[in-house]
Amino acid sequence: MDLGIKGRTALVTGASKGLGKACALSLAREGVQVTITGRSEESLVQTAADILRATGAKVQTVAGDITTDGGREAALLACPEPDILVTNAGGPPAGDFRDWDREQWGKALDANLLAPVFLIKAVLDPMIARRFGRIVNITSHAVKSPIASLGLSNAARIGLTGFIAGLSRQVVRHNVTINNLLPGLHDTDRQFSAMAGIAKAQGVSVEEAIKRYVAALPSGRIGNPAEFGDACAFLCSAQAGYFAGVNLSADGGAYSGTMG
Repeated sequence: MDLGIKGRTALVTGASKGLGKACALSLAREGVQVTITGRSEESLVQTAADILRATGAKVQTVAGDITTDGGREAALLACPEPDILVTNAGGPPAGDFRDWDREQWGKALDANLLAPVFLIKAVLDPMIARRFGRIVNITSHAVKSPIASLGLSNAARIGLTGFIAGLSRQVVRHNVTINNLLPGLHDTDRQFSAMAGIAKAQGVSVEEAIKRYVAALPSGRIGNPAEFGDACAFLCSAQAGYFAGVNLSADGGAYSGTMG
């Protein structure tokens, strides 16, 4: 299927590796001009080289912390009016809420609620004026099935989900869509490191925690980042103009509710 986005521009944050990289790769394969951000210049350069090798597309890189004003300004200076915005940031650490202070809560909210909101604020009106925009927020399947040890992430990402639920319905008439893509466990370094906190809470090794998690999945396997990236690319497609405020779970069936 031709997704109808060849020649469009995209800003993908947190894209030096993992799921963000997979999204950037899938968009580049569709002929999108992609700008990627991340904290590590070295990782970004490697990712750009990987995407060039896989697709023939040159990717622009911007190193910086997207959770800060300066990091967002640098990203938007490089890609000032993207047609596509994919927001992504690593989740906060697992633990017990009794141990979290105001600073830790602030970092979680900055990364997983406020950074996406401020980026959306910066790009939304130009998208409306052009009558095309696709915004995808990478959140977590835990917004549908909260994990007790991931309270910081639960709170920040559910806050973003509520915000998007209202905003998305205000702008879809302008052919600007805002949706959320909710990953479960995928084969990435970040996803496996997140399991470390869950393993600690369960009192088992990371390997055992992953084994238990996969055994309980209807899919019987963890996710492939490439299929996640392709799901993101579809939500960014010309054909996805009727999706508004959707929370699409890419979790191998982990969420068992009827309204998924």
